[in-house]
Amino acid sequence: MAALVYTSWPDAQSARDAARRLVGEHLCACANIVPQVSSVYRWDGAVQEDAEALMFLKTARARLEALKVRLLDLHPYDLPAFSVLDIDDAASHGPYLDWVRQMSRP
Repeated sequence: MAALVYTSWPDAQSARDAARRLVGEHLCACANIVPQVSSVYRWDGAVQEDAEALMFLKTARARLEALKVRLLDLHPYDLPAFSVLDIDDAASHGPYLDWVRQMSRP
């Protein structure tokens, strides 16, 4: 089974740096970075607005915990997003999911 992880970063460069490490360490097969989005959120009792970069990571379900530990270690935020969506194997392109699982092996 495969999974898609959503996380946000303060900027595209920090997201790229982390993505290179996570892919290089076989914790995920691929990272897609959306370089700039506007985020509105509540933090420290007030509504905040900042520019951020989004990162989507494709990984094997079996690698999620190791990916989470490493991403949290690399991340500059006090409370980084780490949201997981399971990929429906039956509805997805099988050869692509095989590649994701193969590239995520330790």
